[in-house]
Amino acid sequence: MKKADNLYSDHQLAEFKLEKDSFQKSRKKGARRWILAHIFYGSNKLFIIVVLFTTIIASVLASLLSVIIGNAVEEFLNANISSLMFFTLIILILGLLTPIFRLVNYMQRELLAQRLERDSRKEFYANLLGKSQSFHDKQKIGELMARATDDVRMLNFLMSPAISLILESFTSLIIPLFFILFLYPLQLIIEPVVFTILFLINLRSYNRKLSPITGKLRMNFGMINSTLNETLSGIEVVKGSIKEDHEYKRYERFAQDYRDAFIEQGKVQAKYYPILFLALTITIGFTHSLILYSEGLINIGQIISYLGLLGLLRFPTFISIFVFAIIKLAGSSAKRLLELMNKKSEIDENIKGKTKIVQGAIKFENVSFKYPGTDNEVLNDISFEVKPGQTVAIVGTTGSGKTTLTKLISRLYDVSQGRILVDDIDIRNYALKSLRAQISYIEQDVFLFSFSVFDNIAFGRVSSLDEVKQAAIQAQADDFISKLPNGYNSEIGERGVQLSGGERQRVAIARAFLSNPRILILDDSTSAIDSNTEDKIQQAIKNILVNRTTFLITHRLSQIRWADLIIVLKNGRIEAKGTHWELIKESEEYRKIFVKKFDLDEEQLLRGEIG
Repeated sequence: MKKADNLYSDHQLAEFKLEKDSFQKSRKKGARRWILAHIFYGSNKLFIIVVLFTTIIASVLASLLSVIIGNAVEEFLNANISSLMFFTLIILILGLLTPIFRLVNYMQRELLAQRLERDSRKEFYANLLGKSQSFHDKQKIGELMARATDDVRMLNFLMSPAISLILESFTSLIIPLFFILFLYPLQLIIEPVVFTILFLINLRSYNRKLSPITGKLRMNFGMINSTLNETLSGIEVVKGSIKEDHEYKRYERFAQDYRDAFIEQGKVQAKYYPILFLALTITIGFTHSLILYSEGLINIGQIISYLGLLGLLRFPTFISIFVFAIIKLAGSSAKRLLELMNKKSEIDENIKGKTKIVQGAIKFENVSFKYPGTDNEVLNDISFEVKPGQTVAIVGTTGSGKTTLTKLISRLYDVSQGRILVDDIDIRNYALKSLRAQISYIEQDVFLFSFSVFDNIAFGRVSSLDEVKQAAIQAQADDFISKLPNGYNSEIGERGVQLSGGERQRVAIARAFLSNPRILILDDSTSAIDSNTEDKIQQAIKNILVNRTTFLITHRLSQIRWADLIIVLKNGRIEAKGTHWELIKESEEYRKIFVKKFDLDEEQLLRGEIG
């Protein structure tokens, strides 16, 4: 038992993992390392080299263009037509080459951005699929959707335009300094150097102020999505309870918080001083150059070139206002993604586990269970044994732990204490896919996908129409499916909303027939089926129970009587177990269930007047 409990302690647990996960280590090292791992992943390095090369060349050409324009003006003032024509040709060539390099740069950085979004979205989705049921129980669907869509999308914007523009800004800041340093009097370097120092200092302060605001923006956006999803998912309850106004005000409150965070960001951006520093730099630089001109140290053309080079500083100054806001937003988004991806899952797929076909013998040994993060024991010291092919009925009042008990069999959750054996093997020692592939679970609240009827019945399996139709006939579903507009190819809407409750359950039962499981769990699966239809499928259910171990959670006496073993649960404990007539005679708790349901007294039950 200890061996099973510690079986997966050496690595991150997951119910599903991609065959190649290149980012597992970087996820543990924080958002920055994770983002860098994605940017430099695989052939992305080639794109990065092209982006860097074209960015540098484009900035050099832009700076060179300013110098050539100044020289051309000087030749014009000196009436040197032959040299002027030469410089005009050079300007034309540079004017053509610069946008060509920028075009190649934009194409490569956009490809890199799309790859970053694609890989991170695939990683995040696979990570969610690998989380245990207890993880998903605690999550809001709207919040997950916000992270899977908008937060992942922010990583695209991080690469293009944010990081790409930062590279371009850096080269636009540094390269003009070199041209000024080597082509003009040394004292003219003072203004751009002082500007650069003040710019970087102010940029650091600007980023520090933005960080908490961007965190609020991403959090509030998630709350907006979560509220919207909950309201629309429960729109019938909202309308039936006349709570539209209440839901509107709740949504408005989160939208207001989102707006307030944007206003707060705007206030920080409004105090962005580098724009003022740039204006002062150009003014002082122009004045300084005029002084040098009056002293005969430079000419008019050099003044124009110098001002052109100073003008190139506008790009990093203005672009940094919103680029660094994007970077901070993307950083917050990355942290939100890693927050979920780094949450530990309790269950591992155990690829190297046993993959044998099970016979269906099931044994609970002193099983206790509490949901992760809670102290309340839902099940306590459960022990019983089921032979292959037997049918077990689980009965008890609401909240007694019936559904939880059955979910432990397929390892949707792992036991807190004790163990569950299938064919005398701890279920934690099975490969998870192998174990779950041999268990079919039909719940009371049936979930159907927005596929066709055919795809829902054949979900996850390669099946022919004849096989699907035969399963539907056995589940008494063929009659209503054939009457749909496109028969088995009819789309049934999200969660199967175009079908009635009974029809959805019959589709789910057909899915179970087709999967031919070794272990079948029916959780009140005929609750939404009318008496006439139920009579039709009782024999079909009896047929599917043959030679497979079945667990029935039901209060229908007609089904309970089939059971080889009936387990009576009360407050998470086994109150009694036995056959129907044994429990009628021996278990007061069992008799109470039917006294309440059929409005009979215990004497009538004991005399056999019901059941």
